[in-house]
Amino acid sequence: MTVSPASADLDTFAAAARDFLDANAAARADATTWGVGDDSMSSYARRSPEQERERIEHGRAWKQLEFDAGFGWITGPRERGGAGLTADHARLYLELRALYDVPSTNMYTISLGMVAPAILDHGQPDIVDHYVTAMHRGDILGCQLFSEPGAGSDVAGLTTRAERDGDEWVINGQKVWTSEAHHADVGLLLARSNTDAPKHKGITAFAIPMTLPGIEVRPLTMMTGGTEFNEVFFNDVRLPDANRLGAVDGGWGVAISVLMNERALGTGDAFGLRRAVERLRMMASMPGMRGDDPVIRQQLAAIVCRAECIRYQALAADTRRKAGLPPGPAESVFKLANTEALRLVAKVAGEMLGPLAIADTGAWGTYAWADMILTVPGMRVAGGTDEVMRNILAERVLGLPKEP
Repeated sequence: MTVSPASADLDTFAAAARDFLDANAAARADATTWGVGDDSMSSYARRSPEQERERIEHGRAWKQLEFDAGFGWITGPRERGGAGLTADHARLYLELRALYDVPSTNMYTISLGMVAPAILDHGQPDIVDHYVTAMHRGDILGCQLFSEPGAGSDVAGLTTRAERDGDEWVINGQKVWTSEAHHADVGLLLARSNTDAPKHKGITAFAIPMTLPGIEVRPLTMMTGGTEFNEVFFNDVRLPDANRLGAVDGGWGVAISVLMNERALGTGDAFGLRRAVERLRMMASMPGMRGDDPVIRQQLAAIVCRAECIRYQALAADTRRKAGLPPGPAESVFKLANTEALRLVAKVAGEMLGPLAIADTGAWGTYAWADMILTVPGMRVAGGTDEVMRNILAERVLGLPKEP
């Protein structure tokens, strides 16, 4: 059963979603059972080249299947292959899908949460036609080319240059910490196009094919052994002006909308918080895991409360979107709240496990936490550091004086 205009009713839509999921996936065996299923806790696990290829291939095949059944772009316009339904439908589908054992689609988080919306909102018609629907179907993958060695949280400090040459731009510079760049087909690039203008006003945004001559991608190995992040070099890369997003020197407006979308990703479970909290609760019931320690129980209660607050904040954010309000600086609270909650999760998991967190005994659900414990520090930096999030909330939401 595929999604149709008749599926607008949430109950009818849920029935259609269950039919699709039942026909194409098995129910998750490890949702509530300790010792059953995959115990991995990392988004950035070490993988062999073969495992990496399988990850991408399986994720792409699932996205294509999902899209063709009407569940790949639930809120998207019908004329572009979307279902034309609401954020409530999209959230309901994700909640139902979480109950099934489906291939990971984490590689599409940035592609669909940031790159596709930027191209749809700011791209010229031919570029929108070429990329947006294909990205939602999973045929192509996007990456975000913002951060540089000298411009991380201060994106406006970037130095990658875009120099106009007739109907083309010549790109030179370097980006870093670019998720999935080694698999990406298109990148959302910010480059300095006017060195005489104030730094926020001399930037232009582009949709850049990652196969153009002069682009070099080098994977970076993280503490976990994973290689999702990359550094990207541009050496005299020539790009048509048709690939420009928004006005010349108007890229900061594109960047702000993308960054707010990035921080709003936390309104779902992009960070894996819900799964981590459930695993902690399960672990607390196991012998030898200090689940009866009052200090541990108090910390677990605090984490569960934080997770529930984040869930309710997500519902409020959905309400704002339904009212037609764009993401704003308040979305920074989701990124900050998620990473702070995950920091506490990693801390409590380490206290409960002790040496089992760093010594692989083969016991299910123990050493698997090591990858997550090593991943959390990076989450507190990626997408804007915790300190930058606090400054945004203090200055732009609470109206406090700016940082000296």
